[in-house]
Amino acid sequence: MTHEELAILLKPEVREAIEKNIDRDPLQVALDRGVVHAREVATQLKYLQRARIKMPRLYAARGIIPQRAFEQASSQECAAAKRIEGDTLLDLTCGLGMDAVAMASHFRRVVALERDEVLAEVVRENLRRMGISNVEVITTSAEEYVSSCEEHFDWVYADPDRRTADGKRVVRLEDCSPNMVALYPALGRITERVAIKNSPLFDVEEAFRLFGDCTVEVLSLAGECKEVNIYIDGQGARLAAEAVGRKRIEVKREEIDNTPCQGEFMAGEYGYLIIPDVALQKARLVEHALRGKADVWSNNSFGFARTEPEDVLGRVEPIEHIEPFDAKQLKRELKGRGVDIILRDFPMGVDEFRRKTGARSGNEVRLALTKIKGKLYSIYLKK
Repeated sequence: MTHEELAILLKPEVREAIEKNIDRDPLQVALDRGVVHAREVATQLKYLQRARIKMPRLYAARGIIPQRAFEQASSQECAAAKRIEGDTLLDLTCGLGMDAVAMASHFRRVVALERDEVLAEVVRENLRRMGISNVEVITTSAEEYVSSCEEHFDWVYADPDRRTADGKRVVRLEDCSPNMVALYPALGRITERVAIKNSPLFDVEEAFRLFGDCTVEVLSLAGECKEVNIYIDGQGARLAAEAVGRKRIEVKREEIDNTPCQGEFMAGEYGYLIIPDVALQKARLVEHALRGKADVWSNNSFGFARTEPEDVLGRVEPIEHIEPFDAKQLKRELKGRGVDIILRDFPMGVDEFRRKTGARSGNEVRLALTKIKGKLYSIYLKK
């Protein structure tokens, strides 16, 4: 976003146009000659409509949303789930400011750094609209601020930019901006606690390699992995998986027991299938979390229980019956029928399975497919 575009979006007549057309199709608005600055209004409508679910507080305030900043910004629920609080917080990478907004209710004072002048001005405007007064946005880079900072902060937080100058997406912390691996030693002058948000593709073991004893937290929302967060706070090495708003599992790293089930897979004995939450899978805690509740042969597969387990991080589905996977038999049975398919640790994707069996999307049949001890199985679920 440019200074000129921001100036347009701040005009009273443009704010009025956005409010008047808030529920319209942005494409229709862009082509409507009766809408003032239709292109800019349509772009804002596109992202405000997405923010209605992802960032309801920003949506309610009719905040200004630049495209690139929106894509990496935390959702309101994930931002609120971060486990840091205290008196003062330094946010090294403000971006759209959603994490700073959430942290404002957990800290007396938040200093948020944003090197892009226009984006910094956007955040200041959005904070004003949301009535948040304890967040100070400073236009500077993380490296420049840290090098001259003399203030002590209870926490330092960062959500590094995961795109290079040419727009390429990156995952390794060393490739992000700022480079938190390189910057981390300098942070010891101003804080004892550092939190880093990472891509959902970030490997949890990489955090321990880079920072030693820390807490690595995987957050999921509505069944989708959203963030892998690192908390370096002197509390030892821990691993956590959380389905936001539902359940959290946290365990000391040395206590994790991921020994797979050693027994044979007795298909006829199981009455319930456990579909682990994606946060458990990403954290590699499936076997540990389901121990004593279900038999698990792989962190990438399902859990199988004889009786219905309680208080699990995932879905529990009653099983109708289990059979060895037979592609020809499934084609005869499923061709032309609507099939709800769940795959875990299976050598083909949903689309390939449908092509090979002739099944279509639907829920006439509910089927889970997996591999256990080198053999493929079809698990029929009750409707």
